[in-house]
Amino acid sequence: MSTQKHPKALYLLFFTEMWERFSYYGMRALLVLYLVSEVGKGGLGWTSAQAGHLYGLYTGFVYVTPLIGGYLADKFLGFRYAVMTGAALMALGHGALAIESMPTFYLGLILLVIGNGFFKPNISSMVGQLYPKGSPLKDSGYTIFYMGINIGAFFGILICGYLGEKIGWHYGFGAACIGMSFGLVLFYSLQYMLGEVGLKPVKVDKVVEAQPY
Repeated sequence: MSTQKHPKALYLLFFTEMWERFSYYGMRALLVLYLVSEVGKGGLGWTSAQAGHLYGLYTGFVYVTPLIGGYLADKFLGFRYAVMTGAALMALGHGALAIESMPTFYLGLILLVIGNGFFKPNISSMVGQLYPKGSPLKDSGYTIFYMGINIGAFFGILICGYLGEKIGWHYGFGAACIGMSFGLVLFYSLQYMLGEVGLKPVKVDKVVEAQPY
């Protein structure tokens, strides 16, 4: 019977990703509703067509920018610095959305798009670096990691959605900011668990192990 265990750094990445997905899906659940809600109810009073156009642009850029963020991390920054940069930008972005102002609203979306580009591709790449080549635990490690995505998304939609619709839109955006900020603080304060993983760009065939569990 194998006594191998997952590195404890996996659970750091699990919870960091969980809080990021909490903020991302929590905010996304509110965005269109906030745009089309009546001005008297705290929304912007946009038409469905206008809201759909902005939402499409936002989600499109969210899926494009990881190509740039992944390249910069892989060639210059390292995964760890890219993840922290992305998390900080997204926390600021959610915070900007929580302010009732159109300039900060657009600024918030821009920060979220850029931050997502740095964060999204690089934290999952760090999961792979936790395991030596050929490790039988790697696949199950990714399974555990992706559970964090599902948990964060589920509670983000529930909590941010409830606060946004029942109390005030900007309270929902504020909850997303708190979630992302918590993920950033968690990752920064416990990054020692990662050892040398993600500190600088590494060759594909180079193995950098984290501390064993």
